[in-house]
Amino acid sequence: MKSSSSVIAAMICFAMVIGMAASAAEPVLDVTGQKLRSGVKYFILPVLRGRGGGLTVGSSVNSTCPIYVLQDKLEVTRGTPVTFTPSTPNKDGVILTSTDLNIKSTSAPKCKESSVWRLLKVLSGVWFISTDGVAGNPGINTVVNWFKIEKDGKDYNLSFCPSVCNCSTLCRALGIFTDSDGTKHLALSDQVPTFKVMFKKA
Repeated sequence: MKSSSSVIAAMICFAMVIGMAASAAEPVLDVTGQKLRSGVKYFILPVLRGRGGGLTVGSSVNSTCPIYVLQDKLEVTRGTPVTFTPSTPNKDGVILTSTDLNIKSTSAPKCKESSVWRLLKVLSGVWFISTDGVAGNPGINTVVNWFKIEKDGKDYNLSFCPSVCNCSTLCRALGIFTDSDGTKHLALSDQVPTFKVMFKKA
């Protein structure tokens, strides 16, 4: 019997590709103009203010598991720090745009062993970002665990468009999907606009 992660990977690799143009890799900069580095903790904050705070992890009102990646409802809240680990680390540890990354929340989830982000199918046409991903080992069996930071004008966005396997995958910038109870999920869907972000060292 295939594991759930293998089944999800297979589903994604047979999914329709939603085009997203590749761009030349360049260092990602934080709000002070410093280069992001692997293993350093950063807050992921919204560029547009007044609609909520930074990204954090938590559960929906009606459930305790799984743990999702959410936007905090309070604008003054920075969220939960994360670390970035590229699939192919460079010697100086600088995080580059358009590069496959594991993203790991630094707070321990209550019902999952891993804090690594992954793509999780929840609703028709909507994939939520959750924890319980697998770190490292880039390939088709871990395709749901790889994300990218892309340049978006003067800002950045987070995307799911992995290039760790020779397969067709979903490919789209991530946005915020607000569910029926008002919880704001980081999600992949054509139903939500791109969530522009900036990075602040924790």
